[in-house]
Amino acid sequence: MAKAAAVQFSCSECGYSTGKWLGRCPSCGGWSTLVEERLAAASPAAGAGSARPLLRLVEIEATDAERIPTGVLELDRVLGGGLVPASLVLVSGDPGIGKSTLLLMALAAMSNERKTLLVTGEESAAQVKLRAERLGGAADVHILAETNLDDVCATLEQERPEVAVIDSVQTLYAPELGSAPGSVAQVREAAARLLRVAKEHDVAVFLVGHVTKDGSVAGPRVLEHLVDCVLHFEGDRYREHRVLRAVKNRFGSTNELGVFEMTAAGLVGVADPSEVFGRAHEDQPGSAVVCALEGTRPLLLEIQALVSPSDLAMPRRVGTGVDPKRLSMIVAVLGRHAGVALGSADVFVNVAGGVRIDEPGAGLGIALAIATAARNACLKPSLACFGEVGLTGRLRPASQGERRLAECAKLGFSGAIVPDGTELHGKIRLTAAETLRQAIVGGLDARGSPAG
Repeated sequence: MAKAAAVQFSCSECGYSTGKWLGRCPSCGGWSTLVEERLAAASPAAGAGSARPLLRLVEIEATDAERIPTGVLELDRVLGGGLVPASLVLVSGDPGIGKSTLLLMALAAMSNERKTLLVTGEESAAQVKLRAERLGGAADVHILAETNLDDVCATLEQERPEVAVIDSVQTLYAPELGSAPGSVAQVREAAARLLRVAKEHDVAVFLVGHVTKDGSVAGPRVLEHLVDCVLHFEGDRYREHRVLRAVKNRFGSTNELGVFEMTAAGLVGVADPSEVFGRAHEDQPGSAVVCALEGTRPLLLEIQALVSPSDLAMPRRVGTGVDPKRLSMIVAVLGRHAGVALGSADVFVNVAGGVRIDEPGAGLGIALAIATAARNACLKPSLACFGEVGLTGRLRPASQGERRLAECAKLGFSGAIVPDGTELHGKIRLTAAETLRQAIVGGLDARGSPAG
């Protein structure tokens, strides 16, 4: 009688394993995250490997590998200057956001000089060809429609392409595992084996990953730990602009940001995002232009705010594109230190264009947008701002102020409200403020501005 395969329960969030089902994961604390999976039978020679000689770090010769240009400038920027050979990159995002389109465009550009391979498990080869023709053609890209992990790894080892795309990792399955494709065990096994193939055969691999309802990468968190780089697509699928961020990057900065525009011919990189997101209508209450810094790129963004009387016992604080906790803090500072009473009003804040900002230097722009909306006033014409808002009501200078001011001057802004101590810039007039109250007084347009 054949021996039944061992069964264990693994957490879909952190990968914790146990022999029995639990309602709550002891490792990460998630509820109902343990799922059943069957273990593969151990081979007789398991654990009989020979020991390898140890080396000291001083004895290892390390050379800087030349990065592979992907042909998509915005993708190269987020990767840190190009694709590192033998690296494993995970690309995640909502369905229909443009992951497959972006990687197909990159493969088409790289196939002119390098051997590339596209492994598709969600679409047929004919469907991929139709998309490639719509994007302008990808005649030199090799394609494999396969979901068997053994066949995929064997093809990579035999063909040895320089760059490969796996679309998607949740569709791969190992026959020796009894669980369905996309389960915790299958995703973990697929990522581990593809990582080994990439490192041993110098194949740079892109993995396309699904996301859950809350926007995180589907599958165990060990998937994010295994890969070298995690890229995440943001933006509304019903809008034309997309934002690509690096959540993890072992070979570059995680602060870089790439901006794309979805067109009929595919994704097109936006060379100057400030020209797109920083357009604001003057003489409009509740609007402020802030200069945020994303990695090495300064971005001018329009912050929109709406303040309306609330009938609720606890007024709402709703932020789109900003951290809700930071929004609540700025509202409290406005009421306590700037004389802008918001205790009985709903406050809504939105970053125009669907961009998300987490930088502290955008706090002053959020505060000024809320203050102008509450007082039904407007900021002075052609005025930008940036600065960090403290809990005491004082303003702290933001990093790289000179680069921010240069970006403001390039787009035609004649003045800027900045914290006291910001470096001067000859092409733009500065209104320095030590506290948030002074910034509001200095920024409001005196024409038709009611007393607060």
